[in-house]
Formats: sequence, structure tokens, C-alpha cells
Amino acid sequence: MPKSPDPQDIWRQATRRLTEAGLDGARRDARLLLEAAFGWPPHALTLGTPAVSGEGLARLEAFLARRLEHEPVSRILGVRDFWSLPFRISPATLDPRPDSETLVQAVLDRTEKDAALRLLDLGTGSGCLLIALLTERPHAWGVGIDRATDAAQMAKHNAVSLGVGARSAFAVGDWTGAVQGRFDVILSNPPYIPLADREGLARDVRDYDPALALFGGADGLAPYRQFAVALQAHLVPGGLLALEIGWDQGAAVQGLLQQAGWHAVACLPDLAGRDRVIVAYSPQSLLFSEHPPEKTVGKLGGCV
Repeated sequence: MPKSPDPQDIWRQATRRLTEAGLDGARRDARLLLEAAFGWPPHALTLGTPAVSGEGLARLEAFLARRLEHEPVSRILGVRDFWSLPFRISPATLDPRPDSETLVQAVLDRTEKDAALRLLDLGTGSGCLLIALLTERPHAWGVGIDRATDAAQMAKHNAVSLGVGARSAFAVGDWTGAVQGRFDVILSNPPYIPLADREGLARDVRDYDPALALFGGADGLAPYRQFAVALQAHLVPGGLLALEIGWDQGAAVQGLLQQAGWHAVACLPDLAGRDRVIVAYSPQSLLFSEHPPEKTVGKLGGCV
């Protein structure tokens, strides 16, 4: 009887192939692809000698071929962890990045845990931002809007699978063109990369993230110009706006919002110390003149 291939040897060979192709994180990527190809539980390679099958070897070869073309592991497997939650992704959705968790934390830091918040997520994609917030705010309810039908459907799937389907709704539309009423918090990770930067992007991003979710016009600021004016009509007095930005866009986006009359506009860094999130408060507010008190969002009345 021929000897079954050794799992450790398969792991080493897969790691070598990815390393020789110049791919970062080759050892980790190889492990994740092996686990998925053979149906092994996480870290099975370090906990024992898992079983190897011919079908698994064929799946692994297909996975490796895709990774060697710079397709991200999350796209190969169709899932990405964000805020410690597993999100299904598709070609229509942006691949969630850890940097975007800065936006989630910014909203949590400025809202009460038990507040009955109404949340609006523009360009929801996989729904990761809205769903992460709903898991942390058990009395909140939210709407996610995306221009891509497939993305809105994927966000709905994620909301149901992660237990917040009853407190969320998803729609297809062009940002504020699909919005009615007012919300306590509006958040967005809009497309903000300048079109001229396309060729300089890593292949993992340029070839696999949807262009609709990447490029924000000639200078990357087109969405923020629209938001600065259009979103004023969709927040309650004292409502919170939270926007993800590119690392070099902090001053520009702050200026756009300040010129439009938003209150207490601030730029927040991500864990690497780079500009990542802009927060501001509704310009309709009569509750404060300069700096609003923290933890006020969600204590206000109903839609106006």
C-alpha cells in the first residue's frame, strides 16, 4: 500500500511555492489553504497528523494556482474575519481590512451601549461595519445601502448568519438617493483612491477588489464632497457622522466638512498612527456651540 503524503511535507512545499513567488505571509497562507482544501480544523497541522485525501490535494492545487496569481486568501476561501466575526465576501464586495475597525471603534466610543440607535451605512459592501456595530449595540437598528445588488444581497446574508438580520435592512441605491428620514449615526467607507493611483496598487487590490468600491474620482474626494452637503438632511440634531479616509486625506476631508458647517470635526488615527477616520456632528444641532458632549448620540428624540 503506498504511503500517504505527509501533511507537514505538503505544508512545506506549499509554503516554498508561495515564498518563491514573492508573496508575503506564505507560511500562514499555505496553512489556511491546506485547512480549507482538506477540511481540517484550524491549526490541525500543529495539533496532530490530519488525514490527506486525493480530492483534498486537487483542491489545494487549485487554491495555490489562484494564490500564485495574487488572489487574496480571503477571496479564495470566500470569507474574511472582521471584528472577530466571519464575513462572507464576493467579487462585488470590498475585502474588509483591519484598518476599518478604527471606524467601528470610533462610533462605539461616541455612543451609549443601550441606546436605540438608528444607523445608516453607505456603501455597505459585505455589511461588516454595520453588522459589527449592531453586534455591539443590542438595541440599535440599521440600514445598509450599496450600488451593487450582489453586495447588498451578501450583506443581508451576513446579517442573518451573524444574528442581526431582524435589526437590519439592505437596499440598492446611489448613496443618499435611496435614503429617507433621519438617523442617529451615518457611517461610510466610500471609494477614496484617486483614479491616477490605479496602476500603483498591489495586484491583490487592483485585480480583485471591485473598482466601484475603490476609486473616488480624480482626486479621491468626490464622495466626501457629496457627503458634506447631502448628509446634513439625514442626521438628527446632534447626530454623528463617521467616515473612513485614505491615510493622506485627513486635512482635505476635515476642510470639506468644516466649510459645510459640520461641528467638532476631528481626524482619528488607526493602530499604525495614520489618518483613518473623520468624525463630525450634525450641523443642525442647537445643543452645543463648539464641542458636543460625548455619549449624546441615541439620547435624542425620534425622526424629524
